[in-house]
Amino acid sequence: MIEEVPLGVDINLNQHVRSFVDDEAGPSNDSSLSMDCSTVLRVKTLHISSPILAAKSPYFYKLFSNGMRESEQRHVTLQIHASEEAALTDLLNFMYSNTLSTTTSAALLDVLTAADKYEVVSCMRYCSRLLGNLPMTRESALLYLDLPSSVLMADAVQPLTDAAKRFLAVHYKDITKSHDEVLNLPLAGVEAVLSSDDLQVPSEDIVYDFVLKWARKNYPKLEDRREILGSRLGCLVRFPYMTCRKLRKVLTCNDFDPDLVSKVVREALFFKAEAPYRQRFLAAEEASASCRRYVERAYKYRPVKVVEFELPRQQCIVYLDLKREECAHLFPAGRLYSQAFHLGGQGFFLSAHCHIDQQSSLPCFGLFLGMQEKGPVSFAVDYDFSARCKPSEEYASKYKGNYTFTGGKAVGYRNLFGITWTAFMADDSLYFINGILHLRAELTIRQ
Repeated sequence: MIEEVPLGVDINLNQHVRSFVDDEAGPSNDSSLSMDCSTVLRVKTLHISSPILAAKSPYFYKLFSNGMRESEQRHVTLQIHASEEAALTDLLNFMYSNTLSTTTSAALLDVLTAADKYEVVSCMRYCSRLLGNLPMTRESALLYLDLPSSVLMADAVQPLTDAAKRFLAVHYKDITKSHDEVLNLPLAGVEAVLSSDDLQVPSEDIVYDFVLKWARKNYPKLEDRREILGSRLGCLVRFPYMTCRKLRKVLTCNDFDPDLVSKVVREALFFKAEAPYRQRFLAAEEASASCRRYVERAYKYRPVKVVEFELPRQQCIVYLDLKREECAHLFPAGRLYSQAFHLGGQGFFLSAHCHIDQQSSLPCFGLFLGMQEKGPVSFAVDYDFSARCKPSEEYASKYKGNYTFTGGKAVGYRNLFGITWTAFMADDSLYFINGILHLRAELTIRQ
């Protein structure tokens, strides 16, 4: 400090209002009327202690150090807008008392913004904590995420913005049920929702379609749309978990930059080709990253790996991995569906069930193959269900047969492993390898 024994300093608050000239009012000979004008409403003098303010704020430390070089100088001037007076007064009081008398969210946000402007980190942290203790609503969460970028980037405000993002992610957990409402969210709100691992959607294909729809609605110009998809929204789509059928459509989508499309589809296909342990490794690497493209969401339909053959016969091999916890949730009468896959132009799916065995009347694990399309379509298929089992950990056939499908029908086996549910889920079960049940279905179109 310049002053060796500072007794006090006066701060003059020059309160301004700005006036603008309406261009539609007509021409004027007075050139000053076409300028942005500031008018001093009044000057208010506050008596403060410079060491206290300088200790709490780098802004005031610089102000008192650089603006008061003369030891006898006791006045500094801050020019503020009239609307800032209440917030700045509360901020100055906080720097003395470490508390605030205001409790409303609107007033606290004003103080938070002032604390950011004058670099009072302790007050930013205090306001953030008070706001975080207030009941969170959709409106308040969006308001917190719409704060100036300098405020949002401050470490002191991170707990508040993180809480706002979590609230929106939970509030819109199932975007299929609140599609229109989510579609009307601002960019920050959409980012919070789509960043969640717990987003409940049938598949990542739905997320991709939603992102395109939102971008087209809010950015009608192609150039602007490509920019926002490339810089903000594209990274929220987890392309590695999209179906191959959808990835083909991505390659021809004009909304994305062609180089970005090529990159994300290539990465997705490489990920799908990786062994399961490599996929888990890649997902673990991104567990704490902002871009979580390899982390699987809580999909309603489980992702599958599909290998397709055209010759000598149309055939596909489908791999479905289920976690032990997912199987446990099937008891006592649950069902779990896979994402759709295609054979001969027709859509199929696998479904895992907890069933009652007809012979023993005890619960057991069942696996079924269903056809999506409804109507007069008829399709003859040979199928073979297999599972990895100990000690070899190789796939072993468990049930095979043939069936002529018509739209909406399914075929399978109620007790795939021929054991009770208790034995299937036991700690020494032969079918869970490192907590994963590995299932395989081979489908061949019958000639």
